[in-house]
Amino acid sequence: MVVSKSAWILTVALTLINSGFNPQSAFAQSASLTTTNASLINQNSRNFEIKYNTLLTLIPTPDLGENIFRATITGQSSDAAFGLTNFESNTYGKLVEATPTTQKFEFNGNPAVFGLTGQQVLVDRYFGGSNELFGIADDMATVDFAAATVMGGGVINITGGIGIFEQASGQISFTQQDVLDLNAPPGTPVKGEAILKFSVQTPKAVPEPTVTTTLVSIGAIGAVMLRRRHSKAVN
Repeated sequence: MVVSKSAWILTVALTLINSGFNPQSAFAQSASLTTTNASLINQNSRNFEIKYNTLLTLIPTPDLGENIFRATITGQSSDAAFGLTNFESNTYGKLVEATPTTQKFEFNGNPAVFGLTGQQVLVDRYFGGSNELFGIADDMATVDFAAATVMGGGVINITGGIGIFEQASGQISFTQQDVLDLNAPPGTPVKGEAILKFSVQTPKAVPEPTVTTTLVSIGAIGAVMLRRRHSKAVN
């Protein structure tokens, strides 16, 4: 006679209950094992690179403090991975060094880095479709008036995302080179190119336990216990 697996599991489960087996304890053991295993599951990791055409705008904000600026960088790419064809980076900036031919700036989305209070944290957004990433930038740039360039780079600490990047963490490192038009009016966006290297981690989806898998766990644990009792009785 053929007995289905579900019927066998149910029979074992009922036998265990009648023999004093505690199902709550089995559930607890199963949950404990699940939690332990879940903590060992690796995250999804995506590493990729995107090149963007950029526009940099750097505006003095004397109301926030001496040598404090607001910087905005926008970028576009026609073939970005995961549909991240656009980005907008917003930071506070500070002039930290100046010579007759150069200026060095530090930038960060967190105003507290520059001792600013009562200001919101500024974020980066990478978007273009159903997937998006968010982060906070920490970078620097050097303006070289003799060479008519702006050279910069740094990192963006990822704080989240949507789509396939839901609950994302990780980092974006980048380098950027802009061409400075010395004849342009103040406040004119500076054109350039940025290469961004993404290292993104997202949690893997953990399947929800079903009644069948739970009964299998009970049956397996119970079968082992019954076998041990039988062995003791024989001995």
